[in-house]
Amino acid sequence: MFFKRALLPISSLFLSIALLATGYGLLMTFIGVFLKQEGLSEGVIGLINAAFFLGAMLAAIFSQKLIVTVGHARSFSAFSALMVMAFLGHALWFEPWFWGGLRLVSGFAFYAMLIVLESWLNEKSSSEDRGKILAVYTIIFFLALAMGQLLLMFEWPATTIFILGSILVLWSLVLVAITRVAQPVLKPFERYSMPKLLSIAPLALVGSFIGGVFVGAFYTMLPLYVLNVFEQASVVSLFMAITILGGLVAQLPVGVLSDRLGRRKMLAWAGFFSVGALVLMLVLPWVWQNSVVLLYAVGFLLGMSLFSIYPLSVARANDVFDENKDLVEISRTLLFSYGLGSFIAPLVLGFILGFSATVFFIVLALFALALGGYSLMAERIPDENMNVYVAVPAASGQMLAEMDPRQDEEWVEEHRPNLEEVEDSALLNTSETDHKSN
Repeated sequence: MFFKRALLPISSLFLSIALLATGYGLLMTFIGVFLKQEGLSEGVIGLINAAFFLGAMLAAIFSQKLIVTVGHARSFSAFSALMVMAFLGHALWFEPWFWGGLRLVSGFAFYAMLIVLESWLNEKSSSEDRGKILAVYTIIFFLALAMGQLLLMFEWPATTIFILGSILVLWSLVLVAITRVAQPVLKPFERYSMPKLLSIAPLALVGSFIGGVFVGAFYTMLPLYVLNVFEQASVVSLFMAITILGGLVAQLPVGVLSDRLGRRKMLAWAGFFSVGALVLMLVLPWVWQNSVVLLYAVGFLLGMSLFSIYPLSVARANDVFDENKDLVEISRTLLFSYGLGSFIAPLVLGFILGFSATVFFIVLALFALALGGYSLMAERIPDENMNVYVAVPAASGQMLAEMDPRQDEEWVEEHRPNLEEVEDSALLNTSETDHKSN
């Protein structure tokens, strides 16, 4: 019934999002690997990849004006054309600074296209189905990202990769062009101040920034490290895919535990757990003699923690604020903070990785330790103010905030966890005192 009523009418939009995410995952990893194989330094590669996230931040600020002016269908066509030109431009001329400009354009176009598609989805999401549609979106997005990584295992020539990415974008354009979903109207919104949010929900803002640092480093720098150690693009491809799937698998247990134990404890877990995974990544080449199987296992564990930080941060912010109507503005501010972290990560960590892999992992571990320690020192949220965890893919566009079902008070009350029952749960096996110390 849900499929026929809610999913079938927007199935073309979901497929379009899957195609875009596949191309995003494919090109994001491939360009770093290709540039490394061409002999460029990690610092230069970091600068080129940072341009992509700078374009994403610009899209969050400027793209909505064009969408409102010319409409969703036309703006999606324009952004698609920009992205295809950027992809094919890589095949015309190999020059690092030129590629940096192309990455900026493709980052702007990709996130602007997501804003168009997500606003369409939000238009067709009723309060009854919004949570389910967001869950389907999250699953599709993660699986498409993993599929993009797996395509790299074929080790096609660079020109073929750029053509394939262009085909994926054009295919998504065809689906949008023939969709029967009515074009929504984007409503103006007030931008939420980062200093104000920092004063009210500091842990949420810090967590989203550090989450952006981790994810930015994961997509841009970790593939270079794995390539340096194992010297096989296919190993990089499978490592990235397995890590992303680890993030998808973790969403359900992390959500359940965070509703029971609190966000700050789970953010602390994400920080300290990431430290362990990063240490294993560092010592793996020497202790286990480049075991590929262990690399994949550590990658899966790392994905479980790093892809949980942003949705946990959003949930923490929502716990702090009493009015659900603020969620859209809060989510956009957190997403901007996440984007800032993603931009800074390759910009700085690229030069650090080029200097020393050990220092690279130490810096990331320090970020993780800071998150874990700061989370434990943060103020505890009373049980009656806790909201419901919702998995949100951080690599999405800003309009996804409007699909968050926590805006609907009826949905929140229906899904709010009964913390009194949790205290007696055998699964937690904790005392009432331990629960109150959360």
